[in-house]
Amino acid sequence: MNDIPGLEIAGRCHRCIAGRHIADSITLFLNNPPAFPHYCSGNAAAVLKVLVCRINNGIDLALGNVAEDKPYCLAIHDFFGYNFHDYHLHTIGYHCMKIAYLDCFSGISGDMLLGALVSAGLPLAQLKKGLKLLPIKGYRIASSSVRRSGVAATKIDVKVDDAARPARTWKDVSRIVKKSMLPSPLKVKGLEIFRRLFEAEAKVHGVPFDQTHLHELSAVDCIVDIFGTVIGFAYLGIERIVVSPINLGSGMVKTSHGLLPVPAPATVELLRDLSVYGSPIPHELATPTGAAILTGLGAESGCLPLMRAACCAHGAGHRDLENQPNVLRMITGEPIVVTETSDSADAVLIETNIDDMNPQLYEDVMDKLLNAGALDVWLEHLIMKKGRPGIKLNILASGSAVAALADIVFRHTSTIGIRYSPVRRLTLDRSVTAVRLPQGNVRIKSASLGGMLMNQAPEYEDLKVLSQKTGQPIKRLAIAAMAAAATPRRSGKS
Repeated sequence: MNDIPGLEIAGRCHRCIAGRHIADSITLFLNNPPAFPHYCSGNAAAVLKVLVCRINNGIDLALGNVAEDKPYCLAIHDFFGYNFHDYHLHTIGYHCMKIAYLDCFSGISGDMLLGALVSAGLPLAQLKKGLKLLPIKGYRIASSSVRRSGVAATKIDVKVDDAARPARTWKDVSRIVKKSMLPSPLKVKGLEIFRRLFEAEAKVHGVPFDQTHLHELSAVDCIVDIFGTVIGFAYLGIERIVVSPINLGSGMVKTSHGLLPVPAPATVELLRDLSVYGSPIPHELATPTGAAILTGLGAESGCLPLMRAACCAHGAGHRDLENQPNVLRMITGEPIVVTETSDSADAVLIETNIDDMNPQLYEDVMDKLLNAGALDVWLEHLIMKKGRPGIKLNILASGSAVAALADIVFRHTSTIGIRYSPVRRLTLDRSVTAVRLPQGNVRIKSASLGGMLMNQAPEYEDLKVLSQKTGQPIKRLAIAAMAAAATPRRSGKS
């Protein structure tokens, strides 16, 4: 059975489950691979994980206009235009993303974010549908394809009628949002962004929070940019946002308070915890709205994280820059998880330097340490004081094993002291299988990263036993074992 029938069955099983229970049901499937193999791997699992994210944000039910006590399949039908069990993976595959990396080499603004989200797969119709849940009027949204220094990008224009541009306070914005039909999780996220924006404006202009107005920004512009971005991230299933160092530009910007230096004071206040830099570009590249969205959604500064990239999208700024594309690049994808072992938190490295012990004793000491529970033991050559050659004995162990292993070291070596320190480890997922050769069985050790095979090797001790038994060289047996491991197994059914 492939992924698509698996989703068809999932749809039939869930078509009578209320929307408020569906996320828990899908999570149950994803956490039980043996019982539900077709939900827990491949595209099916990716689709279901995104659905859980959307359900938790309430986005499907809201855009589908389905009450929480209605069957969830109705929401899916209204939202996508077809039944849950009629999903086609090629249609929604680009929704299977969890991380968004924002490359802000030309700054960031609300309209650039919206453009990047639409370019990444957010349908403009769904964006408009979501924004209609807010009780605001007097604006129009348009999308166009543009080029910025040779880079194709999506440009979003929000045109606001002059009559819809009153300067509004936090109380006004809060009342609008609370009266909206948006799901509670999206209301909370949007209001958090607005709260940070108003707090920054109040601080830099020295006025009370409740008296702070949005002037040149206009509340309608901000509401569309902020809640459009919140809706877009929820639609795409993005749960983590990582942002590059942000180019702020330079020069002066005209505001209702007069000319202000770039970056604007509110922008600096909002970006205090993120990495930023200035440049000779004589324009305001990062706006207060863009900065508020980043901090309000918990974006973190960093490099492009380890991920399986699914999409590279570009949102266009409103002007052309002379020497670089004025775009916000957004790379989306699913994380590749490097497993931190359960014993890594209290792993300990034990060390001692020895220069006066018969080297023949090391083999016995190492065997005793490994048999006593050491995770790994190795030796290093070193030059000690007075130019004496020596050996450093290294032992990696769990914290609970330090006392027992130290006792072995003191009893069976000539050292008079050891040192130990906590360490942390990241490991690949490991598994052991066996292959059958004419000479006997050989275990194959495999290591994977995010479901992809990274390393594979035959067990040396098995090869050694077969070599002693048959007289064949270990290297030939190793080649045969790896060839057998690479050969697909037959299921035994015709």
